Amino acid sequence: MRTTRTSVALAAAGVLLLAACGSPGSGGGESAATSGSSDLATCDPVAGDQLVVLEDDQGLQNADNVIPAVNAQAAAADPALIPLLDSVSESLDTDKLIALNKAVDIDRETASEAAKAYVADEGLAADDSSVGAGKQVTIGAANFSESSTLAELYAEVLRSAGYTVQVQTIGNRETYLPALQSGEITLTPEYAATLAEFLNTKVNGPDAAPVASADPTATVEALTTLGDDSGITFGAVSDAQDQNAFAVTQEFADEHDVSTLSELADTCGGLILAGPPECPERPFCQPGLEEVYGLDIAEFQSYDFGLIGDAVRQGKASIGLVLSSDGSLAS
Repeated sequence: MRTTRTSVALAAAGVLLLAACGSPGSGGGESAATSGSSDLATCDPVAGDQLVVLEDDQGLQNADNVIPAVNAQAAAADPALIPLLDSVSESLDTDKLIALNKAVDIDRETASEAAKAYVADEGLAADDSSVGAGKQVTIGAANFSESSTLAELYAEVLRSAGYTVQVQTIGNRETYLPALQSGEITLTPEYAATLAEFLNTKVNGPDAAPVASADPTATVEALTTLGDDSGITFGAVSDAQDQNAFAVTQEFADEHDVSTLSELADTCGGLILAGPPECPERPFCQPGLEEVYGLDIAEFQSYDFGLIGDAVRQGKASIGLVLSSDGSLAS
């Protein structure tokens, strides 16, 4: 479930999603007719400025909740470390993550500025400013803005407890995970389902049965077991999710009184879906909408990932694939 931010998502069948490879495609709005055959009334696109995500009430997407991943030896040597990270997890949900991404990606605050404001607003500064005195922590971030912001959140809380903290932007998971395992970095923000499947294939082979699901608790249990074999431990999982989601305009949702994908499937036929070029073949995208929800998609429109939201806003498509934590979703 990742996009131009180069985060990674998982398909419902457990395969890596298209954006795990980086850019999701080069489409610019090409359309492809499909065989919509519903007896429901056709719901034409409705233009509007604000997008709303329809609830994935039948669990098409895996639970990519934000979770701190910590070098196991570092965590064992410093019992105060993970509880401080847990305070961030306990405060964070998807709406707050959207607001943080808006601050950085749209309002052009630095990740550090946004993190400092969040920690102050949420009252996350440590009660004991000396617990980390003399201790050094290196936090690794992936090379997209949300990861940098989350890394700065952890850093700000740890600094308030007296730690000396360095944040390094390292790159993709293939680069930073070995650094986490070796102790070159102490911790990194991660995504439960994506990391669970990454470790699953590393530990059990490329054909291993998927362990991630739409259930955050079960996914984190599997992740924790895999982490034990990989030298990684985890803090508390947050309610914040960055995963594939499907959005309509607020005007569309209001006109048809829909807030979930199931309601959309029961209400609307003849839908126009906007997505990246791979969408018609990927289980998390068009096939999943049709098979899991019975959604009637009459036409698919192919776009670069960053243009999908605009296509829906402009009334070119009824529904589009977005990220659940995209800053542009802020109302």
